[in-house]
Parts: sequence; structure tokens; C-alpha cells
Amino acid sequence: MVQLYNLHPFGSQQVVPCQREPEQICCGGLDALFVASGCKVEAFAVQGAESCQLRCAFSTLGRVLRMAYSEVGDYLVAIEEKNKATFLRAYMNWRSKRTENSRVCIRMVGHNVEAPFCESFRDQMSIIEIPLSEDPLCISCCPMKGDLLVGCTNKLVLFTLKYWIINEEFSMWDFERSLIIHIDNITPVEISVCVGYVAVMSDLEVLILKLESDPTNGEKVKHHPQKTNNQLQQTEDVSNETSQLESDFVICLKPMELLGEKCEQSGISVKLESTGLADEKAKYSNVQHLLYRRFAPDISFYVLSDNIKLHSLQLLPIHQTGLPPDGKGSSQEKELLSLFCFFSLPHVGYLYMVVKSVELLSVYWYPEKSQQAVLTPQFLHVITSQSLQCFTVRCSAAVAHEEDLHMDTTLKACPPVSMDVCALRIQLFIGLKAICHFKNHIILLTKADPEAVSEKRESPKRLLKDASVRRRISPIAEAGWNLYIVNTIAPLQLYKEMVDYSNTYKTVKTQSCIHLLSEAHLLVRAALMESSRLEPAEKAELLEAFKESCGHLGDCYSRLDTEQSHLALPYYKMSGLSLAEVLARVDWTEDSESQKYERGLIFYINHSLYENLGEELNAVKLLYGFILEPRLLIQHWKGQIVPTELAIHLKETQPGLLLASVLGLQKNGKIGIEEADSFFKVLCGKDEDTIPQLLVDFWEAQLVACLPNMVLQDLFFKLTTQYIWRISRRQCPDTIPLRTAEDLINACSHYGLVYPWVHVLTSSDSLADKNYTEDLLKLQSLICGPSFDVSSIIPFLELLSEDTVAGLSAHVLCHTRLQEYEQCIDTLLERCPEAVIAYANQELREEHWVLWWKKLLPDLCQKVKCGGEKHQLYLSSLKEALSVIAVGLDLRDFLNVLPEDGAAAFFLPYLLFCSRKKSLP
Repeated sequence: MVQLYNLHPFGSQQVVPCQREPEQICCGGLDALFVASGCKVEAFAVQGAESCQLRCAFSTLGRVLRMAYSEVGDYLVAIEEKNKATFLRAYMNWRSKRTENSRVCIRMVGHNVEAPFCESFRDQMSIIEIPLSEDPLCISCCPMKGDLLVGCTNKLVLFTLKYWIINEEFSMWDFERSLIIHIDNITPVEISVCVGYVAVMSDLEVLILKLESDPTNGEKVKHHPQKTNNQLQQTEDVSNETSQLESDFVICLKPMELLGEKCEQSGISVKLESTGLADEKAKYSNVQHLLYRRFAPDISFYVLSDNIKLHSLQLLPIHQTGLPPDGKGSSQEKELLSLFCFFSLPHVGYLYMVVKSVELLSVYWYPEKSQQAVLTPQFLHVITSQSLQCFTVRCSAAVAHEEDLHMDTTLKACPPVSMDVCALRIQLFIGLKAICHFKNHIILLTKADPEAVSEKRESPKRLLKDASVRRRISPIAEAGWNLYIVNTIAPLQLYKEMVDYSNTYKTVKTQSCIHLLSEAHLLVRAALMESSRLEPAEKAELLEAFKESCGHLGDCYSRLDTEQSHLALPYYKMSGLSLAEVLARVDWTEDSESQKYERGLIFYINHSLYENLGEELNAVKLLYGFILEPRLLIQHWKGQIVPTELAIHLKETQPGLLLASVLGLQKNGKIGIEEADSFFKVLCGKDEDTIPQLLVDFWEAQLVACLPNMVLQDLFFKLTTQYIWRISRRQCPDTIPLRTAEDLINACSHYGLVYPWVHVLTSSDSLADKNYTEDLLKLQSLICGPSFDVSSIIPFLELLSEDTVAGLSAHVLCHTRLQEYEQCIDTLLERCPEAVIAYANQELREEHWVLWWKKLLPDLCQKVKCGGEKHQLYLSSLKEALSVIAVGLDLRDFLNVLPEDGAAAFFLPYLLFCSRKKSLP
């Protein structure tokens, strides 16, 4: 069964301002939406999520039965009906149709345009009449070349799109009738064409063909099934039809799926007839059968019911875009990477891959009867009478597995195409009738039931009084309809929602989490396949999301103990994470079985260490065991701790991995706190009184990991005393710290954001080296953290003199945390007046707000009166303080806090502002 999630792939929606009820709709390109009603077509420009404006309207020869748009050539083609006759017309240069009554030029297909007429053609819409010997039944445009395929009874006609250069100033698009595909025993209801691939669908049959040039020579080769078999099949068909009419029984053909050459067993004869110019080499001279599939009708219905008819045939290409081979021109050449074919019965849809190999990728079981569907590289959108449904697809996964030689190795991985599809959302929509799609827009036609609308609008009395009048009312006039544009949300936004949604499964079942994260990964893959349409910034964000999704999948597979656990390795490699960064993501405190790290993580570590450390570690067969087995890192000799050779090697090459390993041992209770401290001291060759930087790194890692049974204040004491000791002596650490202050702030809640005024205070110390600054930032961050007990550090502050910026910042921070604000203001006014306003803005809030005028304002006034070398700093601070106080107090209170001996001219601007602020909007 298809799993249903409640995500939000659909965003805003708008109503298309068409005047009459749409009978046919189609869309495509960058902004084109066409709505046909009666003998008129309206063309709308869809730009962005909120803009849909009528661009032009033009009349047709008759009522439009079918229409299709081609982005290549920018043309609209339509099958039109007038006086029970059908016509095929293509509308070129339609964007030049400024008004409905503007002149148009009409020409026959293949008609040579003479130079005198070029000027008139340039600014006019051009209608190409395409005569056919049989009535057209269905049409399709090639999304990559713009060629036109027309379906008739027993044959398909291919028109090649040509770009004619008439002269240096004028060129135009036209068609050339190039090929007729004769197909017996199947009447096309829908067709689809894409660069030589042709799909034909009847009510219960689908046939997919590939048109080829002869691989051996340029002669035209026609494909003929064995004549005797074909005649026999035709005879049987006629006999069957006759028996159906003459007997009381219905003879139904059994379901069938045939691939490759076996398709000829279907009894459908296919042959090619080239109709191009005689002096030109035939583009297609051979036909290859790829797939034939026949479905059985419901025998409960004598007449074929809509409940079992096929619909929504579509060939979807996946291509990469590049410059033309000659490097000239503005158009881009598209190289076909893969091709997918979709078709659907009312209750089940089928998605095939048809390039290189024919393979059924996915089967979609709908919860209710479907009416139409559209396939995109990211999703399958299906409409029923009551809802719009969004399913995931496996197109990007299939392309990745087909095109990337490194896929399914230790270097790269991708979710399998066999993974179950899911429904991201089922959105209620009443009366859905038709759907089409382009870019990030879904076009929906809704129409209420005429009977329901009529009954709703008319009173019961009138219905009873005159039923004959109601019968004369046109159902179309009575029915309510709307044409909507539903905008799909950006892939990156949906990806983030899917990742958040996956978190609900983390503590339940790892496989469910993997499934949704795999869907998110494939969504980003599919978006990146259309990189030619992406802005550089958007592409960069998607690439970052791709790496992030690989990291999430690596995390999931690292928790598995199954045959799929090895996938942790390629996903972690694709994420760009280093070994140390991967181990830092491991939550050693999690006790849940679903979150326990299993063989996947061990496989990744083992393989990564083998790559990084080289042949000298080959003797250690169970190298990954150090996570659970302390003797691989720590040995005891005569009561003394002795680090192993592996531990020494890891210290030099992978210190982050070593820390994570000891954390894992500590978490599992296989090494104590004091034993771990002694281990690092011995490992670094330090005595008991000397603290190596690697031990400081370990203490910091313990804070980040929040191991159970860890006493926070003990760790704070160890770290702060070490930071203070090194700052007081301006002593650099013996090795480069593994984490910067910024890393710790981002990774650990115990390290708080350093207050802005502290940066102002310390910015004057321009001579501090980098390592000294890092220790100071870490000390400041711990003091600013929510868990730190400030009173415990006060005795050790004596090592830091207030004569230094480092000492001053630490003293002021501690007194601030103890809410000794007045003392801090006195200190800053004396030692660093440029930081006093930033300090007040940060700290003097709520119940301490009164200190602005009770403490800071009078102290600043006094400092300004005294003058001195810092006079300008005090004056600037006084002005800023007055501005803040004038905003917060009313005029009466503001007057009361001003000094009585102050100059009126100096305070006048602030008084005026205070008096006028009530009138400000």
C-alpha cells in the first residue's frame, strides 16, 4: 500500500480570469497558459505566484477538441471541429497578437514564403493549416525538438519542426511532413512523442516504439511482422467481433505485457512510410518495439465503461542542457539522459523507464477513482472528482543509477528505484475535471454538478411548479466552474519540511525515518537535474541541502545492523563530512534501541580509518572495537595507565576520533572520569600538574556531549581555571584546539553568546594573539552561559588584573551576572567609557531601567563637567543616554531627571523630541 504523509507540497492558489467556461486547457514554457472555449482561445501569462494576466485572445476555425503547446518553437496546435469536419491548425508567433481583431496570416504547411511577404509575417500571428487525409484524433508535441505527431485511425503522422532562414532579417518556423507510421489493429486515443520515441494508447492498450535510422546503411527499411500471422490475427479479430455481436457472450482478450521483439506477438502491425523530400536521407527508417501492454475490461459491463479505460499517457524526458556543438546561437542543445512513460487506469497508474532498458519502476494505487494525472520529474499529480493528490516518483533515482558509474559503490549511493512510493498529500478539491502542469504551477479546472447547482439556486416551490422550465435551462449555464492555478512550493522548502517530519520517526522505527529522508534526498536530486533553470544562489542552496540529506541518511544507516548498514559509508562521503565531524554527530547519551549505533557506524569508521591511516594498521582486524573495548586504547602496567600504539597514532592523525572514542567508553561506563584525565596526561607526556590542550579538548567535548553522571560544575571549574591560568600568563596551548569558541557556542548550550558590549570592550586590545583570544572568548562564553555558577569563579579572578582588557571583561561580566550594575557602570566609565552605552542597552532593562537616569545620566553629566582627555567620549555617551531616556519617559518625568545646572540649549532638542513623540505615528 502507498504510505500517506501529511506534508504541504501545494502553496498559494489564484483564479484564472477567463470569461467563458474552459473546454480545453494546456500550458508550458516559462509562462504560457491557454484556455479554449467555443471558437476562441485565450492566452494568459503566468508570472510568479500571484500574477496571471490575459496576454491575448484569438478566434479559431471551430470548436477546439484537443490542443497542445510546444516550448520549442513557441507554438500552439489544435484539433478543431466545424460542421462535423475536423481541422488541424498550428498557431505561430501568437505573442504578437495584441488585440483580438489584429490581422493574422494563414498559410499551408510547407508553403514557401516569398521575400515581399516577410515584413507582414514578422509582426503577425501566423496560422499554419495542416491538411490530412484522415480526421485527426489526437496530437502530441516533442518536448525536446518541437516535432508534431498526429494520431489518426490506423496511422500516425510525424511533422518535423523546421527553422527556415528566409533572409538576413527574417526567419520563421514551419513543419515538414516527414513520416507516416502505419499501425493496424489499434485506434489511438492518446499519443506522446519524444525524440524518436512514440507511445500510442487505446482504451485498453499501450504500445511504445522507438524510431531508428538504419545502423548499416542509409536505405529505407520498413518493419513488417510476418504476413501470415498478421492475416491470421486479423481474421481472428473479425471473427471475435462478429461473435460478440451475434451471441449472448462477450469475448475478452486476456491481459498481456510484452517487451522488445515479443511485442510483435500482439498482432499489431507497424510499418514506416517516409514522406520527406526525395533528395533528403530518411531520418527514421526502422522501428523497434519496446513495450506492449494490454489490460482486461471489466466483464460486468457489456459496453466498455469509463471505469476501466486508460488515460493520461505521457512521455517524460530527463535531459541535460548544454551549448550547441558549434558554440553559436542562444538556444541550448538538450541531451536525453532518460525517458519515462506513464499511463493510468482509473484506480492504478504505471510508470516505466524506456531508455536503455524497459523497466516497470512504480505502480500507484489510488485511494479513489482517478480522472487525469500529470507526471513531473519530482511528483505525480493525480486528480479525482474530490481531491488533488501528490505522489513521489523514482525518476531521479533511475537516472542516478543509470548514468553515474560510481553509483552503488563505496563512493556514492542513491535510494533504490524499487523503494515504495508515497503520497505526500491529498488535498480536497470539489468537482475536479482537468489538470495540466508547467514549472511550479498546477492548472485545475473544477466544475460543480449541474444538477446540484440548479437545485441549490432554485427554490423547491419553483422546481415543483414548473419542471419544464428547468429542463430548458442549459446545464453549462447553470453549472459553476473555476480555473485555478495552484503553486507548488519550492523544493528546498518542502525538503526542510520532510526532514522535520522525519524526526517524528526517529524514536519509533529507523526504516520509516530512512524512507522519508530518502524521499527528501530524491526531491533535491530531481531539482538539481534541472540546474539550467536555477539561479546560482538557488543551486548553491540545493547543493548544500543535498549534502545535508546525505548526512541524515548516513546517520540512519549507521544505526542499522542489517545488510544495508554499509550504505552509511557512501552517504557520509557524499555529505562532505570528515570522520571527526561524523563522530561528533553521534549521540552517545541516547539509550533507545532505535537510536543505538550499530554495524553501519562501525563499518564506516573501519573503512575510513583504513583509508586515512594506511597499511600499518592492517594488523588490527577489529579496529572498530575501540568504541566498546577500552584495551585497544588503554592498557595497565603495574598499576599505571599506558596508552596503546593505536592511541598514540590516533592522537597524531585523528585526535577528534580519539576524543569521540574515549567519550564512547566513558558513556558505556568502561572508563572513569579520573582515569580518562590521567590517560590524556600520560598520552601527551605531561605530569599531573600540567594540563595538555588535548585534555582541555576532552573536557569541552564532555560538555558538548552532556554525558550522564557528569557533574557540570566540576567541568566548569576545570575549564575556567585552565582558561584563566593561560590568559593570565598569555600562554598558548601546546596543540591547536580542536574547537573554536564559535564551534562551542554553536554546538553546546552551556556556552552562551558573548554579550555585544563585551566585544566593544575587548576590541581595544589589538595586540592579542589568536590563541590567547580564543581562550578569552571561551571564558567569556562560559560566564555568559545559563548553567554557570558565577560565585565559584570569583576567587580565581584575582589572577586576572583589571589593568588588562581580558581581566576587565571577566571582572565586569561576573559582577554583571551578580547584578552589581552600579559597580560595573563605575568601572566602565573609568576604564572603558566607549562601552558604557552598549552595556546599558544590554543590561539596564525592566526593573533595572531606572539606573539610566538615577545612575548613568548623573555620572555622565559629572564626567562631562570635569573635562579631561576623555571629554569627547563622555559627551557622546551623554547624548546617546539622553536619546534613550527621552524615548522611555514622558515630558514631565524627563524634565525631573535633567540636572538643574545644565545648559538649556544643550537639552532643548531632547525636550522637543520628548514633547512631540506622542504625535508621531
